[in-house]
Amino acid sequence: MANRTDLVASIGKGLRVLECFGSDTPRLAISDVATATGLDRATARRCLLTLHELGYADYDGKFFTLTARVLRLGTSALAAMPLPQMVQPWLDHLSEQIGQSCSVSILDETEIVYVARAAQRRVMSIGLMPGSRLPAHCTSMGRVLLGALPLAEARQLVDRSDLAPRTRYSRTLTEDVMSEVAKASAQGYALVEQEVEIGLRSLAVPLYNVHGKVVAALNTGMAAVQTDLQIVLQSYLPALLKVQDGLRRVLR
Repeated sequence: MANRTDLVASIGKGLRVLECFGSDTPRLAISDVATATGLDRATARRCLLTLHELGYADYDGKFFTLTARVLRLGTSALAAMPLPQMVQPWLDHLSEQIGQSCSVSILDETEIVYVARAAQRRVMSIGLMPGSRLPAHCTSMGRVLLGALPLAEARQLVDRSDLAPRTRYSRTLTEDVMSEVAKASAQGYALVEQEVEIGLRSLAVPLYNVHGKVVAALNTGMAAVQTDLQIVLQSYLPALLKVQDGLRRVLR
């Protein structure tokens, strides 16, 4: 770990400011950013004006919004990761085989981040693509990734998550979520029924590297029309496990 004297505090503050912006907070005033980051108003203002000067933010005199230039940071990171390139051919083949959209994601704190996707048909109201984020606690990929962590670490992340219900099926208590995480860990897959969006069902398995460590999650999503969940598992789980086994030999 680096010494505190080796760190540039201003970069850390700038990144905290960038992370304030999201789908629910696309336009922020200086006071909003100061509150969200815990920075004083003057520091928040300097960070925002620096982002504006460098082309990462627009400013209308009151509100700041991020520009498309910010995408360079995320797309460069994805392009530099070997994981997306390695799993994409497998995803494409799997998606064609089962006739459903398939994705791979990694865990980033309380969220999952999509790193690869093969889409067949759109079953969610929002479009998903590499770089998209969803809460880990209520998604099938999130639950298998949380299930791979030490119990205390997984609970800590769930405690920090926003457990506000997305649908009437959502688990809103830490204990209920942790019960599902434990189930995913024990059975080796997670099946989530309409907790993210009404009408959407998803099934996920962990992806292991050659050393047996969970490095990502693989899922498929489908419309929640089949009432017998055993038929769902019989229809899709073997194909997911086959890809899991194949990738285990090549992921490092």
